[in-house]
Amino acid sequence: MPEQNSSDQYSTWIGLIYVFNLIVGTGALTLPAVFSRAGWALGLSIILILAFISFITVTFVIEVMASANAIVTWRHIQHQKRVCFSQDSSLNESESEVRQKLGESGHSNSDSEDTPLVTPFAATPDCADTTYRYYIIRDKIEMGQMASIFFNKFGTTLFYLCFAIYLYGDLSIYGAAVAKTLADVTCTYQPLNFTCNDTIPDTETCWDGLAPNRQDAYRIFLTVFVLLLGPFVFFNIQKTEYLQLLTSAMRWLAFTIMIVYALKNLFMHGPQGNPPAANIVGIPSLFGACIYSFMCHHSLPALIAPIENKSTLTRFLALDYFLIAFFYLLLALTGAFAFEHLDDLYTLDFSPRGSGGCSKSDNIFIIIIEYFLALFPVFTLSTSFPIIAITLRNNLQSLFLGEDASYACLGKLIHPILAVLPPYMIAMSTKDLSILVGITGSYAGAGIQYLIPTFLVYYARKKTNKVIGMGVVNKFASPFSSHCWLVFVIVWAIACMVLVSVNFMQIHLPSTEVKL
Repeated sequence: MPEQNSSDQYSTWIGLIYVFNLIVGTGALTLPAVFSRAGWALGLSIILILAFISFITVTFVIEVMASANAIVTWRHIQHQKRVCFSQDSSLNESESEVRQKLGESGHSNSDSEDTPLVTPFAATPDCADTTYRYYIIRDKIEMGQMASIFFNKFGTTLFYLCFAIYLYGDLSIYGAAVAKTLADVTCTYQPLNFTCNDTIPDTETCWDGLAPNRQDAYRIFLTVFVLLLGPFVFFNIQKTEYLQLLTSAMRWLAFTIMIVYALKNLFMHGPQGNPPAANIVGIPSLFGACIYSFMCHHSLPALIAPIENKSTLTRFLALDYFLIAFFYLLLALTGAFAFEHLDDLYTLDFSPRGSGGCSKSDNIFIIIIEYFLALFPVFTLSTSFPIIAITLRNNLQSLFLGEDASYACLGKLIHPILAVLPPYMIAMSTKDLSILVGITGSYAGAGIQYLIPTFLVYYARKKTNKVIGMGVVNKFASPFSSHCWLVFVIVWAIACMVLVSVNFMQIHLPSTEVKL
């Protein structure tokens, strides 16, 4: 089997930077608000716990990647043996025919005596090579391929269904975040009794003297956003390296400015926010946001396979998760105490008309920074929306068509529409990002981050032990190899989903916040 192209490989540090950039994304922008509602002590504990459990399932995915490569290698060996056996059989038959002819004639010329009758077996390099390394992450095997290797047809269908639901939620969050940002930044009308920390109702006019209210403006921006970027789902486009670098640079610049800005407010004006130590009612939203914020499992194969030296992969990933958890806590803690009121989308608190812009600074540099932070989701999510939509379209094709190409032409029209229309309708019905992130993270996100890696590693261990044997050691095996860890992750995932379900059922019922 071909080795990974050396020109496509990169160092471990570069790979971990890619993983870091993948994890720290849109979900982090919803953390400060839900963190503040859940309470600083409870929020701190939950973020650390969810970071640890997410790291456990990341090690499961790494083990499954190695196991999938082992199964692919084993299948290659079996195929190679059949080919070599077929070649050997055909050569032996040819030799027998020649010897039979020689026996019938009783003699042969000198040329036939000097020419070898059978090509030696060793002359075929593939057939002569009997050394194989099974558990090595060499080929990029995506999650869907791993599911098809270790799951039956029903399990594979469930995987694609869960993945499609997660991507639907992802696109809904992207559309809602962009439209909400544009509406909040561009709406200029403010009521006479408006104060800095008030939330302007959606029924209020967006622009002075014009009919559309803020809710109408949100829907207008959402429609324009989908009409502009939706058609890209009918084509195949890929992120360029320069676009990735630009997006990553903007992300880090924005997050750094937000942390520094919040720290500046804390030092200059003191704590403006007063979050409780613990608020049990805020736990479900924080669960969903944290699961969504630590998501990287579905893209790990593409990032891990090209890493040149994978011998210390687990230790470096542990360091990565520690840094990410620290970064999230710094972002959430500074935001929770620096601002009296937090928007569901943290960047809007830095808008010139948001909590962070109440001072109405005349400094042009500060104004530029505030607009950059407020519009940050528009810049980054607009570049990601077509890519996610195309990924969803491809998964819908795999889910409904599989290998059947008879309806391929019809699928090229229907699946792109199915990929864009439902997220648009969901975002039109609500712009509450905490609900969208909570549902996406706690249900489909929990499935991809917790349940699928756990079941994959369980069936991968069973299959590799049966096919390859227990004598060959998987050096990429998860340090959490006990079945107790598998049971723990499944129970935790079910508990998270039940807790979120109870919370959503109580939305329309009178509830009392329990604060400590």
